[in-house]
Amino acid sequence: MNRYFPINAELFTKNRNNFYSKLKKNSVAILNASDEFNRNGDQYFPYRQNSDFFYLSGIEQEQSLLILAPEHPDPKLREVLFLLESNEQLETWFGHKLTTKKAREISGIKTVMTMNRMEAVLSEILLASENIYFNFNEYFKFSTDILSRDHRFAEKIKSQYAAHQYFRSAPLLTELRLIKSKTEIALIQQAIDITEKAFFRILKEVKPGIQEFEVQAEIEHEFTINRANGNAYFPIIASGKDACILHYIENNKACLDGDLLLMDFGAEYANYAADLTRTIPINGKFSSRQREIYDSVLRVQRAAIKMMVVENTVTQLNAEVNKLMMKEVFSLGLMTEEEFNDPKKSKNILFKYFMHGTSHFLGLDVHDVGSKHAAFKAGMVLTCEPALYIKEEKIGIRLENDILISADGPIDLMKNIPIDPDEIEALMKN
Repeated sequence: MNRYFPINAELFTKNRNNFYSKLKKNSVAILNASDEFNRNGDQYFPYRQNSDFFYLSGIEQEQSLLILAPEHPDPKLREVLFLLESNEQLETWFGHKLTTKKAREISGIKTVMTMNRMEAVLSEILLASENIYFNFNEYFKFSTDILSRDHRFAEKIKSQYAAHQYFRSAPLLTELRLIKSKTEIALIQQAIDITEKAFFRILKEVKPGIQEFEVQAEIEHEFTINRANGNAYFPIIASGKDACILHYIENNKACLDGDLLLMDFGAEYANYAADLTRTIPINGKFSSRQREIYDSVLRVQRAAIKMMVVENTVTQLNAEVNKLMMKEVFSLGLMTEEEFNDPKKSKNILFKYFMHGTSHFLGLDVHDVGSKHAAFKAGMVLTCEPALYIKEEKIGIRLENDILISADGPIDLMKNIPIDPDEIEALMKN
């Protein structure tokens, strides 16, 4: 049983039906559950299901296989879920495994079998088809030397069924996953609401001398008692100069009086992610310079959120935000007027203080599927996270909210999480 409350199987049934509409005629799609990854010795890392597999089935169990053949002549073989065959010894050591009945309830898939029947059934399905879709992770910023379970399975199938045509599921699932249903938006909002509780919790706890890992512990405590899977990504709890390290995850320093604390964290609920960044004064009061820089970032964020409308793109948003941030960098005295008026020099100086994009897609992955060139459509969820990193002043400020694109304009899903500096100071004081 999962920590989170049950999700109606209708979500996964609709997802599969939408997926079928994009397949070529007489096709089969094959999706594998994620591998289990060895931590050390005989220990595995906590299991996290493949996002596409979960999107189409709702099943979180390892060593599972999903076969989708919507035009197969036998209706019973149009959707088949294979599960690890359980036994008394396995359950004694590792706990309860899904029954076929429970898997049907979760997924809405009627035909559920154990893996010992997979070879024969898969052969029957494939021999009645012409096209086979494999599912690989195609995130353009990620590569690994380790072949996934889907890659290994694909190589085996290709050697046995060489005359079939082969296609990629990833572009189809990317298109579908970009637009969130009402159910998915509600799950993301639940992850955000849990993240909000964690932020209010740490506003009461942060003070000079607290360790970064103690802040992390407060966050993870709140996540756990509110049914989150855990962190949607490893949290960044960065004080002082370490806030200028974009992916600082050591979280092992003391928080010092007079410094700022940048916190980038988010709960994962039912595999859907929240992604929040806030920067607060460790002693509860911004210095005049910290406040000046904070206000610059906040002005840019508020302007950027207004631009997150239908038909805009991440690329266009980045370009406009860079123009706004350039003016802020100049006003903060970080470039001269001569440098500001020189396109090449000003661009280089901006990149020194703001070197990443403003937005990324959010959903089943914290850096969710989607192209930076894709036109925004209603139902997409993206982050908005402008920042300034001034190493020489030991100041790093990033502010990040999660935004739903709608036909009526952007909806800030984190509108209830304090971001106004006066409000943050008041809450910390109290």
